[in-house]
Amino acid sequence: QVQLVESGGGLVQAGGSLRLSCAASGSISRINDMGWYRQAPGKQRDLVAGVTSGGSTNYADSVKGRFTISRDNAKNTVYLQMNSLKPEDTAVYYCKANVGILLYRKDYWGQGTQVTVSP
Repeated sequence: QVQLVESGGGLVQAGGSLRLSCAASGSISRINDMGWYRQAPGKQRDLVAGVTSGGSTNYADSVKGRFTISRDNAKNTVYLQMNSLKPEDTAVYYCKANVGILLYRKDYWGQGTQVTVSP
């Protein structure tokens, strides 16, 4: 099994910054894509940013230029640096990791961390 543990959420004023971390542990053969998703109350869970094992990144349009995703493969950790935060960024943020090789690949999710941005 693989466990993902997120940290770094909290309450911040609009315009502020937060850095989220997500560390993977357990039976890890290979971590492929990693990503951050968020879910606001009453809304679906959406992709915020993703990063491949090779370091290629993609972002939701709403966070481009403000958020930066990165990963440390030696630590099995993915980060999300969030700058210029807006109240509409308020949500529970989840990390996801695709782990395994060839046909034995599986997605794992963290427990989520709350990010609240006050006006």
